[in-house]
Amino acid sequence: MLRFAVIGSLVAGAALSAFAVRAVSRVGIHQGYSPAQPIEFSHRLHAGETHIPCLYCHYAATRSQHAGISAASVCMNCHGLLTRQTAEIQKLRESVLQQRPIQWVKVHNLPDFVHFDHSQHVRASVACRSCHGAVEQMVRVQQEMPLTMGWCLNCHQARGVGDRGERTDCIRCHY
Repeated sequence: MLRFAVIGSLVAGAALSAFAVRAVSRVGIHQGYSPAQPIEFSHRLHAGETHIPCLYCHYAATRSQHAGISAASVCMNCHGLLTRQTAEIQKLRESVLQQRPIQWVKVHNLPDFVHFDHSQHVRASVACRSCHGAVEQMVRVQQEMPLTMGWCLNCHQARGVGDRGERTDCIRCHY
């Protein structure tokens, strides 16, 4: 009986340890995160069916660390011409009329000590889907990639970043 208790304790301890290691190794990883937004916005419709380029709405990505989201007035460039109206388009119109910015919820979050510059990646012709997945197929955007340091380093290695004399020290990506 004592032998079964010891073996059972060892098995339970190993399972608990494996669970703890897995949990700790996933800290900061938000794969699958797909928050509700103040206005339902279908990337499948906009980026997929109507083929609006990512950089039309996220134009800051070409020159800034942050991709940013365009002002609602940019959305109205098209929606002001459309005759089809929905409750979501009405929310957009009210936001513009009231000069009230839409409080979008950020989906792809990195830890505060990580520096990521969208413009460097856009200039290097890294496709948006490399990090963000097939957004043009998503009704509600979700984080598909783990965005971990190892994941980024694997991508850099596969692309030969650092082989051409670029800095590869920690300060390049960490504050």
